[in-house]
Amino acid sequence: MAEIALRLFGGENAIENAIGNVISTKLAEKRALSHALTGDKLVRETGVSPSALPIDVEDVQGLIFRGYGTLHAACYVLLQLGDAAEARAWLAQLWPEIARGVPAAEQSAVHVAFTYAGLRALGLPAAALDGFSRSFSDGMIDEHRSRFLGDTQRSAPEHWSWGGPNQPAAHAVLMLFAKDEAALTQLQTSMRQAWLAGGITELTTLQAAPLRATEHFGFADGISQPAIEGYHPAPSDLHLVKSGEFLLGYPNEYGEYTERPLLDAALDPKALLPLDVEGSAQRDLGRNGSYLVFRQLRQDVPAFRRALEERTCNPDGTPNLAARDALAARMVGRWQSGASLVVAQYGDDASKAKQNEFRYHDEDPEGLKCPIGAHVRRANPRDALPPGPGSERSLAVNHKHRLIRRGRSYGEPLPEGVTDDQDRGLYFIAVNADISRQFEFIQHSWLVDPRFNSLSNEADPLLSAQPSNAFSVPHEPVRARYTGLPRFVTVAGGAYFFMPGIRALRFLAELTP
Repeated sequence: MAEIALRLFGGENAIENAIGNVISTKLAEKRALSHALTGDKLVRETGVSPSALPIDVEDVQGLIFRGYGTLHAACYVLLQLGDAAEARAWLAQLWPEIARGVPAAEQSAVHVAFTYAGLRALGLPAAALDGFSRSFSDGMIDEHRSRFLGDTQRSAPEHWSWGGPNQPAAHAVLMLFAKDEAALTQLQTSMRQAWLAGGITELTTLQAAPLRATEHFGFADGISQPAIEGYHPAPSDLHLVKSGEFLLGYPNEYGEYTERPLLDAALDPKALLPLDVEGSAQRDLGRNGSYLVFRQLRQDVPAFRRALEERTCNPDGTPNLAARDALAARMVGRWQSGASLVVAQYGDDASKAKQNEFRYHDEDPEGLKCPIGAHVRRANPRDALPPGPGSERSLAVNHKHRLIRRGRSYGEPLPEGVTDDQDRGLYFIAVNADISRQFEFIQHSWLVDPRFNSLSNEADPLLSAQPSNAFSVPHEPVRARYTGLPRFVTVAGGAYFFMPGIRALRFLAELTP
């Protein structure tokens, strides 16, 4: 996916514009010199609307804003912390190296995030841990949550290769990006020396494949991403989402502040953390941070191709490649180039791959172009769901359930006509401020629910948790219904992580027992 162009708050004029020229030039200059972008006291001291507060981009880990499309090599190192003091000493060396929102990393980037168990292993006191969301503290492998997410049968956590109940607990993930494999190896070596010196155990390293145009099923990916209000430009309100949906400490789509860990000032004696922007005397450990959903999704490419061919072959049993590709496109909701079926109904058209301003209800209410149950239509229904399909009310609901995706593929691509048992798939990484309302809602209520949008016994055609799924293609005069579909994607590992802001990382590094 072409990286969305970024709009940065880069000076006094940008700050003044961002807050609507409410603050005088003199006050804006004062804030610029002393951390104008934090917005910690702007609400109380100036009466500025919270929605007008600029994002403190220098305190945000850069992965939230960009997917590093020019850094072709990447890996994810799962770590287990040992002695808390040694782990904090390691973090004290690491946090100054973390890539921030600005300036954009050009040669390499380093990011870190922690599980709930990892924060506890660092020595974060219970009073602080209690402020994190229930989904994060319970974890992805909670028994009830696993069923809710559809992580059953082959995708059940007991079968995972990492993150499951039968593996050592992951405390942190170190995410490394570099311009090429040689630079990544050099970065890994440097980082490994540091974590070993800190008594930290490397559980496993998940190596991403070099960036390429398509994922393993053959489709361009990551085309429809939300734009963060106050950072990314957007051609319309269709994709523009409040910053609080992805960053803690900012208003979300409800006009409220998402639940986040607030600490008594006594727990932050050095005043390293920003103040609670809502006006309490507490310090905000969550501000400028977010939650990461990390899942290793194994893609069964031979099974996917076989299922398509079996359902589209000619009467004499020979393959019908055009019919196969058309069915695959309808299951996904886009052609292989990325062009939506809404704008390219009858065949792939690469010139339309970037056309992303369509609305389902306005242009395809019955799913005659893009089936109702198609993967991308389920993951992002746009304006197609109640209340008031086709209205701004429907779009407002959609905005409350968006994700920023930062994942990468792994494994070698499988050539056409070849079958093997090699492991390949996607390291799915999603940024969201509310795991329950965003990722878990989308996964449960839109993707794996067989009753999505009035369908019957039809879960997501790619991610279905059902042993034998069905998929319907509306058509006039009669629809086509494909049954007995197997599961093409299984979960092989996963965890929920908290990605702190830069000041929060420093606070964690300087914790005192």
